[in-house]
Amino acid sequence: MSTTEILVARGKKLAAVTGALTAAVALGATLSVASPAHATPEPITTMKPYGTVTAKMGLSARQYPSTDASVRGYYRHRAQIGLVCKVRTQSVGGNSVWYLTREERGSWITAKYVTNAGYVKYCKDVQRGGIRPGSGNAAKHAVG
Repeated sequence: MSTTEILVARGKKLAAVTGALTAAVALGATLSVASPAHATPEPITTMKPYGTVTAKMGLSARQYPSTDASVRGYYRHRAQIGLVCKVRTQSVGGNSVWYLTREERGSWITAKYVTNAGYVKYCKDVQRGGIRPGSGNAAKHAVG
């Protein structure tokens, strides 16, 4: 058998395999469209954002978005915290973003030591009902 005949035979096998693969993919796509969805994932836009503490020593939650504000609580390394919104104010290690938490008494944490998941809006863009009563005064003290 010559080299040309071998290449032609391989080409025919490759074409047959490619055709079968295309048919299988088409059939799978048809079945996935025809079958009902068992679990519909929540749209990304409606997911509530959260942050994970990256500071090895943990992170202090403060009454206002400033290191001068009193400490309200403490989050351990890798703690997950619900986030309401963010402001730009006092810089901590070159990062001027602070997050308002979703806990009962809204506290502020610096974004320097938090990795967020989901989009966090600026506090000025959040509707009044989105921020808990009593924490609205905290946003007045924020700059930006």
